[in-house]
Amino acid sequence: MNKKIGNIFKGDKVIWMVFFFLCMISIVEVFSASSNLTYKSQNYMGPIFYHALMILFGVFIAVVTLNIPCRYFKLMTPFLLIISGITLLWVLIGGESINGANRVISLPGGVTFQPSEIAKGTMVLITAQILSAMQHEDGADRKAFKYILWIVVPTAALIGIENLSTAALLLVVIFLMMFIGRVPMVQMGKLVGVVTVLVAVFLTLVLTLGSIGAEKENSTQTVETVTTHSTDTKVIKGGGVFHRFVTWRNRIVKHLDKKDVPPSEYDLDKDAQVAHANIAIVSSNIIGKGPGQSVERDFLSQAFSDFIYAIIIEELGIIGAVFVVFLYIVLLYRTARIASRCENNFPAFLAMGLALLLVIQATFNMLVAVGIAPVTGQPLPLISKGGTSTIINCAYIGAILSVSRSAKKRAVKVAINEI
Repeated sequence: MNKKIGNIFKGDKVIWMVFFFLCMISIVEVFSASSNLTYKSQNYMGPIFYHALMILFGVFIAVVTLNIPCRYFKLMTPFLLIISGITLLWVLIGGESINGANRVISLPGGVTFQPSEIAKGTMVLITAQILSAMQHEDGADRKAFKYILWIVVPTAALIGIENLSTAALLLVVIFLMMFIGRVPMVQMGKLVGVVTVLVAVFLTLVLTLGSIGAEKENSTQTVETVTTHSTDTKVIKGGGVFHRFVTWRNRIVKHLDKKDVPPSEYDLDKDAQVAHANIAIVSSNIIGKGPGQSVERDFLSQAFSDFIYAIIIEELGIIGAVFVVFLYIVLLYRTARIASRCENNFPAFLAMGLALLLVIQATFNMLVAVGIAPVTGQPLPLISKGGTSTIINCAYIGAILSVSRSAKKRAVKVAINEI
């Protein structure tokens, strides 16, 4: 029996344990944080039943992926690149506008699909291939830098039009992959300089044009409510070309405004998410209120997604919050150990890129929840409620486990040769 189970759950056992704990925390906390969904749908078990099915299907996808040898991932690159390009254009032209941004494609049966999730993994896969194919003894070929930018920058631009935080996350991961892949430091330095100038110009445009967008948005947009998977979601139509500038500007201004406001004058309706996230955190203690005992879940509109870490702190306390951080650190550290044992560069770069994608996104989410970073709309990987994101993140874990299998075989060969 144990042998049969071992044949299914192959790969690095530590990664499997981290994956298991994250999934268990997800089921418990999403069940607790979905009180708004259960109230609106009048279906107590519906939201958590759907999420549990997504987790189970994600585990299945992880098992399938880990059984694919690393070399076959390269064959998938052209198809994934075509799918990413088509779907990213599709979502811009005919996608659903959720909370003011065209991010999802509606499929039959009420299922929604986020093209950016596939695009992120595809860019990591392509970057790993380029870096590994153009690796020399003294580092990566100078041309590798240009090839990566030619592919990644247009893709990030398509994502960033409606989902700036996801595009920024992707670019940070690719930058770190190039650093790990020993791209010449001169090129990396020039890239940092160019990005700094572009960010300054972009922030200037956001802050100056945001007010224009607000006026246009107020005069043209309409709001509808759609129901998907027992979830009522605001779908905003209209708003003109500046509709995202308004959101970005408001988030930046609110985050930078650190003046003290008396409790009697604080507008809970205006800054509900940040305010109730802060209340959830400060009302916690070392051990928390206990699973299912959150109060702020009833006031946080994204308690089961963007702000689930605040609910984790409220219910599990500082101990639970630190444990979640520890799991992501272990995931990154263990993946680095696996990558160091790889015989070839491609699986090492791929595993590190996927691990960085998960861990940096988790870092963004947790920084937002505790008020250190402005609201970005990034869910907590493998914990937040989701459909496409949950399944794709499980596929990333499967790919890392696949790399761990090949690295383990190499370690065994080295040990035999030493004997």
